[in-house]
Amino acid sequence: MLIWENSKLAVKALFNNKMRSLLTMLGIIIGIGSVIAIMTVSSSLTTSITDTFADMGANNVTVGVQKQSEEEETRRNGLKFGVSQRSVTLDEEDRITDDMLQAVKTQYAEEVNSISLEETVGSGTVQQAEESANIRLTGINKDYFNANALTLLAGRYLTEKDVSGNKRVIMVSNKVVENVFGGDAQSALAQSIQVVINNKFYRFYIAGVYQYEEDSASFSSEDSDNVTTTAYIPITTGKEMLHTDEGYENFTIVTEPDIEDVSAFADEVETYMNQKYYAANDKYEIHTMTMSSITSSMNSMVETVSVAIAFIAGISLLVGGIGVMNIMLVSITERTREIGTRKALGAKNSSIRMQFITEAVILCLIGGLLGIAAGFALGAAAASVLGYAAAAPMAAILGSVVFSMVIGVFFGFYPANKAARLNPIEALRYE
Repeated sequence: MLIWENSKLAVKALFNNKMRSLLTMLGIIIGIGSVIAIMTVSSSLTTSITDTFADMGANNVTVGVQKQSEEEETRRNGLKFGVSQRSVTLDEEDRITDDMLQAVKTQYAEEVNSISLEETVGSGTVQQAEESANIRLTGINKDYFNANALTLLAGRYLTEKDVSGNKRVIMVSNKVVENVFGGDAQSALAQSIQVVINNKFYRFYIAGVYQYEEDSASFSSEDSDNVTTTAYIPITTGKEMLHTDEGYENFTIVTEPDIEDVSAFADEVETYMNQKYYAANDKYEIHTMTMSSITSSMNSMVETVSVAIAFIAGISLLVGGIGVMNIMLVSITERTREIGTRKALGAKNSSIRMQFITEAVILCLIGGLLGIAAGFALGAAAASVLGYAAAAPMAAILGSVVFSMVIGVFFGFYPANKAARLNPIEALRYE
């Protein structure tokens, strides 16, 4: 019998027992729906992570000094882990110098667009008359704005002249302007403000005002009207305030946009600086980090967890498959005389077997399609609640369709084979 004819018979049989067919498909719908919902949320989260880190500078390479890990800790399972100490206090000879930065620019002139520098000065307040605002004071160079996107509302960015001249100029957020100057960014420009850091008072002039962007991934107990925002000053001025040594603990390379493999470039810079400047240093070494590697690690972690949860949810597919097998056995019992009549008229065992396998496949396929629709709707709703745009996991959807058909064949084969092997005389005598 042709597959098309088998399909029509199968659909007719399902519609003749609508409620029973729906209850049978329920296990398939729940199983596939759960998997699709989980994979939709996972796909949406992965897309969001990728976009977020891309906005933060996917092609940036952070280069820093870290303490070497010479000691090893042996665990019970025999694995050894280095004892790392990331938080370090560097002597001046261990710090990254301006000469090193220039050497990196020269060595990788085609790959390096600019080098961003920053150094935390401290937390404190901006005061003007009786008004104040909370700030984190950070020293930067002019290339910092190439590595970090800031929306300028008024005034200008900090310049090379500001840095080389140790100028007492500052960039503040619109939140500071709202608290201290009533929200008028233009009137705040060139105004003298008092900055209090570690109980010390400093006088700065406002050069620019930028738009504060709230970090949706962080949680804070601060009032939104008095939130702590970052204020930027020339890095040379910040070092002067802190009386710190020359040099830097880290810097960020803004690469040219045509670099194909940022991670490989980061490894090359790390090797170059370690061999040229830190080969004789027995305490510290250069370490690099890229946003792309962080993104890849986070996406891999999310996908691993999602697959594990989806696998657990997929166990319900086994229950659904058993339900399909059970209902097919019941169907064969009910249609024993029909099977006997067909075999008596010359139907081959393969035709009988194919008819019931087709029925099982269509039952699972319809259940799978309903499960995909329900799962995507549920996943999209969950992603929306979490604040992510829904992303359809096409691989999971196609896989679910194929898996539904496989379940139909697998769990439908035994009942179909049983029907094909019925003795036509006994089938005709069945009441």
